[in-house]
Amino acid sequence: MPASTTNDTHGPSAAEPAGPAEAVTPLLRGITVLRRLTEADGTLSPSALERSTGLARATVDRVTATLAHMGYVRLTGRDVTLAPRAAELGNAYLAALRLPALLSWRADALADELDESVSLAVADRDAVRFIHQATRRRAMSLSFRIGDLLPAERTAPGPLFATQWADPDWCHWRARRAADPHDTAFPAVPPNDHPTPDEDFTRRTARAAGDGWALDDQLIEPGLVAVSAPVRDPGTGRTVCVASVVSHTSRHTATALRDDLLPALLSTVAAMESDLRAAPPPEPGPARAGLAGWTGASKHELGRSFVESLARGLTVLTAFGEGRSALTLTEVAKATGLSRATARRALITHQHAGLITPAAPTDRTFTLTPRVLSLGFPPLSRLSLPQIAQPHLEALAAHVHESTAMAVLSDSGAEIQYTARAAAGRVLSARVTVGARLPARTTALGRVLLAGPAAPDHVLTDGEPEAGLRSLAVPVRDRAGHPVAAIDVTTHAARRTPESCTAELLPALRETATAIESDLRTAGRFRTVPPT
Repeated sequence: MPASTTNDTHGPSAAEPAGPAEAVTPLLRGITVLRRLTEADGTLSPSALERSTGLARATVDRVTATLAHMGYVRLTGRDVTLAPRAAELGNAYLAALRLPALLSWRADALADELDESVSLAVADRDAVRFIHQATRRRAMSLSFRIGDLLPAERTAPGPLFATQWADPDWCHWRARRAADPHDTAFPAVPPNDHPTPDEDFTRRTARAAGDGWALDDQLIEPGLVAVSAPVRDPGTGRTVCVASVVSHTSRHTATALRDDLLPALLSTVAAMESDLRAAPPPEPGPARAGLAGWTGASKHELGRSFVESLARGLTVLTAFGEGRSALTLTEVAKATGLSRATARRALITHQHAGLITPAAPTDRTFTLTPRVLSLGFPPLSRLSLPQIAQPHLEALAAHVHESTAMAVLSDSGAEIQYTARAAAGRVLSARVTVGARLPARTTALGRVLLAGPAAPDHVLTDGEPEAGLRSLAVPVRDRAGHPVAAIDVTTHAARRTPESCTAELLPALRETATAIESDLRTAGRFRTVPPT
């Protein structure tokens, strides 16, 4: 496959540069839309997308309709909003990388030990991108997300990665700083009102090379301090990621962070490197075939509003994953069910967009780059379970014309706490307040949750917790099959008998629980989704 020009632009632009002759233009447009949504924290109106991408409104409508059919966005009223299923693109990269699966538990343990936030980051050319966050919940807490991109010179990991830069990397970095001195292309950080001279970063890099660790003393914003250490590949000695402890000057100065917390960080990094040394080679992933086979039927069903080349191109990214970190053109074509010619054009397009790179000049395989995380992952990595469930509850309430809700058990297990709700458009309907609590044993939601791992298929209550109410509840389970929440439909006894509740409401309730569980599995593959 011929080499193509890679688009190394980090941040927003009016429109993506034209790709090589064989690039798939609709795929480039879809990538641009996903990036603009990501930079806008997940939601934009179609007119805002039109302005930020430079695309015609009709093109924006076709692209977003295709992404909605894929489950990557929701078209809600006047807005386009990223949906949890879009996280499968970033999941493919993180699974292929393996580092989160192997090392994140140690980062979490260090965060618990120090009671400070801990992150893992990888290099993304002349920038730093997070692949794991263990964040402490405080009034003043870290707001960075998995997938967020930071300029190398304003971070602690940056100098450690820069110790491995070659001359072209330094040239690219200097050109980027000259073109964007205030870091407007990095929406995850505040604008840099007082850029430091290039020599400052080169000195920090030289110091990091000698010390084996690096500090960030309020380079991103006042009050934020961090200390970082590299995690090296046992085979090559190259830095594969950087672990950082992040704090606030109200708790630690940069010097105190180094003196008090660096020893624990270095100990954890040593354990991480031992884990990498002991990890067996990845098992070949399960054979995949026909991932894009559904696109033809969707094109036949939806006609011109469905952009098949966009759907096929994004599906190529999901061919990668655990045990499939490097794939040949033939393997991509087989996994997706696309012809070699179609798969080849998709790979050329993704390479131009910076999402795929040749693994090595000799073996003709390709790997995903950290930039895949720019396709929706940062805003989706902060979704809570109620946020995931809310659109599903609203759809259920509209379908059955009854009120719906989600609840979790309190820490004591004696009460339920409502975490989401959707009201029916009726004069007489059940009204609950998010955050309200009720005794668990008097509600269908509570009885489902109290059953624990052996939760019954459904629970129907009649006249509890109030006369005249009938509630039907089912569990919502996590990846391990454990109930983490429950959802219900509540009606008035005058409208439905117990038998009609089961016959008419239960199928739709189960379908809704399944949809929530599917989104929860995708959104929570590489992080813990908060239940409230």
